[in-house]
Amino acid sequence: MRPILLLALVFFSACSAPYQPLATLVNVEFAPKPKNVIFLIGDGMGLSQVSAHIYWKGLHKNIFQQFKTVGFHITHSANELVTDSAAGATAFSCGHKTTNGAIGITPDEEACRGIVENLEKAGYATGMVVACTATHATPASFIAHRELRAFTDEIAMDFLETPFDCLIAGGKKNFIGRIDKKNLIDSLKDRGYAIKSGTSMKSIPGKGQRPFVIFTDDQEPPTASGGRKYLPSATRLACDFLSKRSEKGFFLMVEGSQIDWAGHANDRNWLRAEMDDFDKTIRAALEFAAADKETLVIVTGDHECGGASLLKAGKKDFKTAFSTRLHTAAWVPVYAYGPQASLFSGVYDNTEIYEKVVRALELN
Repeated sequence: MRPILLLALVFFSACSAPYQPLATLVNVEFAPKPKNVIFLIGDGMGLSQVSAHIYWKGLHKNIFQQFKTVGFHITHSANELVTDSAAGATAFSCGHKTTNGAIGITPDEEACRGIVENLEKAGYATGMVVACTATHATPASFIAHRELRAFTDEIAMDFLETPFDCLIAGGKKNFIGRIDKKNLIDSLKDRGYAIKSGTSMKSIPGKGQRPFVIFTDDQEPPTASGGRKYLPSATRLACDFLSKRSEKGFFLMVEGSQIDWAGHANDRNWLRAEMDDFDKTIRAALEFAAADKETLVIVTGDHECGGASLLKAGKKDFKTAFSTRLHTAAWVPVYAYGPQASLFSGVYDNTEIYEKVVRALELN
């Protein structure tokens, strides 16, 4: 049997099995429109990664089967059929296609005003929680406007130009100990930010009265199997903080960053651990949304990485085969829960996710 056909059978057999929803997520009477948005990005997470996780975690034990609204987005960038994370995240943050490698700009290298900037201006609280450095492509696309994602020192400077309320990420060395000798941590403090290092999420820096940054690592955070455990608790911490930060509402971007890295490495065990960590993170977001009733949760990937296939390995098991160490042009699933979740069903361009968020919040 061809790998793509087997993958389709795996997915649809999982989805056609009897639905057993978590009790905390059903029978929730949502508000007519969302006040808050939690946008979770599994970097490199396509349908094959989700399908593999469903079987690793177990039917009805995984979080993806809890969603009733499912769609697909088409991932190509402005100049290539296969996107990179910079162009993919820019489509999400700005609603514009851009060239691979570009951060928060149009193909003509004009800065495109993004969702974080627009919502901060409108009085919303905003934040990001990621399992990579703050200057990596995905978080950078929500903050910076640069020609190349490789300009990490310059991207760090943009965190002084784009207001935000909380950031939990690695990459402290991009803000201090720089070649240009600038101490951007002191600059953030001068702008009122409380700064903390470490992965303990038991308290908010500044007792929740000030915007904050938590640097979880000097450079890249470790893998999920190598000791990184903060993403689910950091997501809940950020939701609680942002909900108190503005009466208008909040926008939180969360990235399961290293799903992509596992795909590049063609490492099944790394992928399995990262997907399990992302499952727990999504669960934390959904539990907040179910209790809050005014929060829209969106889960997707920016692209697929690794060309992963699920191949037969016995009657009740599969082996993961990778066809590349690079990204692919495969469509990516979108899951939504909460007020206006129905907007995210169907098949559409990745730029339309931005437009659907704007429509859900009634910003136009």
